[in-house]
Amino acid sequence: MQDDAPAASSHLNNSTETRISIFLEEDGSATVEVDYRFEAGSDDWNELESDVEDNPDAYAAREQADWEQDIEEAQNRTDREMNVSNTTVTTSTSSATPQDLGHVTFTFEWSSFANVVLNQIEAGDALAGWFTPTEGTTLQIIPPDGYVIEEADPEPSGSSEESVLWNGAETEFLEDQPMIVMTEDSETANTSDGATEGPSLSWLVIVATLVVLAAVGVGIGAAAWWIRRGPGSGSGSRFGSGSSTDSQSRPPTNGAAGAPMEGSSTAASGSSPRGNGNGSDSGSNSPPPELLSNEERVLKLLESSGGRIKQQQVVSELEWTEAKTSQVVGGLREDDEIDVFRIGRENVLALPDEVESEQ
Repeated sequence: MQDDAPAASSHLNNSTETRISIFLEEDGSATVEVDYRFEAGSDDWNELESDVEDNPDAYAAREQADWEQDIEEAQNRTDREMNVSNTTVTTSTSSATPQDLGHVTFTFEWSSFANVVLNQIEAGDALAGWFTPTEGTTLQIIPPDGYVIEEADPEPSGSSEESVLWNGAETEFLEDQPMIVMTEDSETANTSDGATEGPSLSWLVIVATLVVLAAVGVGIGAAAWWIRRGPGSGSGSRFGSGSSTDSQSRPPTNGAAGAPMEGSSTAASGSSPRGNGNGSDSGSNSPPPELLSNEERVLKLLESSGGRIKQQQVVSELEWTEAKTSQVVGGLREDDEIDVFRIGRENVLALPDEVESEQ
């Protein structure tokens, strides 16, 4: 593409600022805008503007080829097949202080940019390891309508209710950065089609069954099971009491990176899901927590909870971040080690045998 590039294409490298905006879709794809900015009226801008308007297809083809080379690294890291398509280019000017700006803006579609698990979108891994904004470059990621930002890493240079932004002059991405976790807004989830009605009906059937069991004198243990594992309205919600249900209000929250809780104590009861003795089923024959893989920790927590647990409880029990929990849960689900379904606005994890027994 370099040999066929328009004569003035090298002027793109002389932009005073480059802004990359990534607009996410619910299916994990993204629309990307790359805005090269120049001082309007300069010789470079005048020549470039004229050249782009005369050769838009050549400019679009060159930009797409450059990004296609970049996403090879993203595919290797994420194991998701990606492609760049429908690249277009436009020129424009805007009023700014102290100098009006000229814009050369490329727009293209990036498939499989983010990882989607039920009502949660995790984005950034497609950029991790190879991309970091340099001085004069900003990166902005915008969630789909109806999603709230639960976590952003590293801490954004600037944020609003609808996006996170990193400034290259202030930011350096580490190996696994950037990372953003977005969850469907509770109001959107509650007004979706009948996807949540099935699980809700199942819980009503369980309640009715427990009432019958209690009537014949064997419902005490079952009621305790319900209290421990039911979908109550307490503090287990991943949104918390301060989350907005307005689709226009989506402030990002920067959760500190958590570490697995190794060797820490839990409740004195022998039924502690992460206990290593004291008469529970995970007694002295169980390996210590630090020798278990992340996947084994989740499975052990599931087993000790009777085969079913809310994803938010995994975050709390193991003291992990939302992002780490989502990655581990997603891997287990892909390997058919667990099933994941929604009750209201929450994800619930279950061992396959537990789901089959209900059916």
